[in-house]
Amino acid sequence: MVDSYFLIITVIDIFVLGIMYVLTKYNETLNKWQKQCFMGAFILIIAISVIEVIVVAVDVEVPSLRWINIMANYLGFGLTPAVPLFLAAAMEKNSNIRYAVIGECAYLLVLALSLPFGLIFYVDENNQYIRGDFFVIYVAVYIAAIIYLLVITMQVTERYQNQSRSSVYLIVGFLLVTAVLQVVFPKVYITWLCVSLLSMVYFTYCNGMWQKLDGLTGLLNQKSYLNMAASLSEGGILIVFDVDNFKHINDNYGHLAGDQCLEEVAACIKKAYSKDGLCYRIGGDEFCVFLNLYADEDECYENLLKEMDIRRKTLEILPTVSIGSARFVAGDNIAKAKVIADDNMYQFKKAHKRKEAPRG
Repeated sequence: MVDSYFLIITVIDIFVLGIMYVLTKYNETLNKWQKQCFMGAFILIIAISVIEVIVVAVDVEVPSLRWINIMANYLGFGLTPAVPLFLAAAMEKNSNIRYAVIGECAYLLVLALSLPFGLIFYVDENNQYIRGDFFVIYVAVYIAAIIYLLVITMQVTERYQNQSRSSVYLIVGFLLVTAVLQVVFPKVYITWLCVSLLSMVYFTYCNGMWQKLDGLTGLLNQKSYLNMAASLSEGGILIVFDVDNFKHINDNYGHLAGDQCLEEVAACIKKAYSKDGLCYRIGGDEFCVFLNLYADEDECYENLLKEMDIRRKTLEILPTVSIGSARFVAGDNIAKAKVIADDNMYQFKKAHKRKEAPRG
């Protein structure tokens, strides 16, 4: 018989997940793929929560319910590792997710083939659920899916210069702890309540990260720059960049070519500076970096020039950039440092105008 408290908690859980589904559907920050993955994760959690209620309801000594018990447990154990995969796919769409899906399908097949032998779990003739000798397979697959989610999340957050990456360990760690608790205490039904809460936290985390990004270049956006400028507690170097002759690129090659140039310039700045600072796009063809105070500014600039030379071999119209910088200490007005850096950049631009206009 289903405990009333457990049933009420599950109903509330499903209701909240339904709200999250609707909020995700109408979220304007997420792209179509991200929406589909998050909505898929919420639907999957709802489905497994319902399955768990069925498992609890039919776990009585009524032999006629045996096959319902078997199928409910099969679906529960089989679909559980798919939840982290949906979340990982929402974080990034790449070819690796294909292998993860293949792994999930292979696990479902192994689980199905094991049913007659009771290797992972079995339900006896009296309709009593019992863990099999190879129950560890389920545990291993689930933990592998969680680790996969962790790896993908850390890779993407590093690429997008997210400053709260350490919180990902807390999210994933808590997910692992709840999984262990469910294994150790199988009659304590807390896993899907915790998974639901953490999926919402993960959605909030990802949504917040994506709101800080510039849609074209993937660098941090102007709002993120302004927030950082208002909250800096340490000194550093503010570096500003301006793309040379960018209007000429747009006028002669079109705005798509201009966008491509901006993407390439942003990638060069990020590769040269992100190890020692945070990179932003703060305007149409304007970029800046908050560089650590003890970073080698000259070495970063040399790396920028080298990277742009490499990319110019495949994109001949890639323009040069003008650069200026200003040092600041904790408590300084960043707006004043920005004015100084801009002045230095304009002096640089005047002194290093290109000898030839882009070929048209």
